[in-house]
Amino acid sequence: MEIKTRTLAPTQDGINDAAEILRSGGLVGFPTETVYGLGGDARNDHAVARIFAAKGRPHFNPLIVHVPDLATAQTYAVFNDQALALAAQFWPGPLTMVLPLRHDAGLSPLVTAGLDSVAIRVPAHPLARALLRAFGGPLAAPSANPSGRISPTRADHVLAGLSGRIEAVLNAGACDVGVESTIIGLLDTPALLRPGGVPVEALEAALAMPLASGGSAEKPNAPGQLASHYAPAAGVRLNVTTPRTGEVWVGFGPDCAGAALSLSPTGDLVAAAAALFHTLRLADEMAQSAGIAFAPIPETGLGRAINDRLRRAAAPRP
Repeated sequence: MEIKTRTLAPTQDGINDAAEILRSGGLVGFPTETVYGLGGDARNDHAVARIFAAKGRPHFNPLIVHVPDLATAQTYAVFNDQALALAAQFWPGPLTMVLPLRHDAGLSPLVTAGLDSVAIRVPAHPLARALLRAFGGPLAAPSANPSGRISPTRADHVLAGLSGRIEAVLNAGACDVGVESTIIGLLDTPALLRPGGVPVEALEAALAMPLASGGSAEKPNAPGQLASHYAPAAGVRLNVTTPRTGEVWVGFGPDCAGAALSLSPTGDLVAAAAALFHTLRLADEMAQSAGIAFAPIPETGLGRAINDRLRRAAAPRP
């Protein structure tokens, strides 16, 4: 049965309405500093199952738990010294840590895909933090879009993909960071599970050690590891300096004067990350069957997260 999806204002009344929906087992799209998340009570099996159903997401793919502060996070996950050090430096912010699950956490096993670990973060967006405080519990919140498709950085992106499947979306405009959180595994050797809003170089500096590579598309232990993800309808080619006839060329930097769109004409990686998903949507609307071509992006800083998303967008579709 189709649901009438409400758009809520970023006011105390809107926050209170969203919190009440969540307490009743409903789903709410809400802004974080990275992308819009699709929130549901992480302790409620039915609410979490509805997240998977609304997105069409495979149940073996874990969800990130969002909490308002470190003290709350410690009631769900076991923190070692490295995790505490990263939390002190990067929380609130776009960092997710995969940590051992506390035996008394009380989270739905659907959130962790039955694993004995949990992906958890403290978002920095003021509206997300206000919602978490008003709700008074942990929110399971993957990106608020159909599974495998382009992530939403604006409320209208959420409505375009999920209207009729969720109760509401809190509208707070565009997200600042624009790519999902960096995910680091701290179950043994610190490992990068997904590049994102915190540059890998900053994490390695904080830990005083290089990060190992971790995770797999076959048995993901964190979100964002599936080979095909963030996919538009049109095909995508990468590292293109000369586009094919009819392709929508998305530039980066000052040497792409002929590009139809640009992630950043000045080559600013922060601006490019913030613009990535909205630009990908625009390019998809323009491309029709001709395809999308992206200019090269440096594999440094936030460029690593941008390229990760673009490689998954360009991967063969299942």
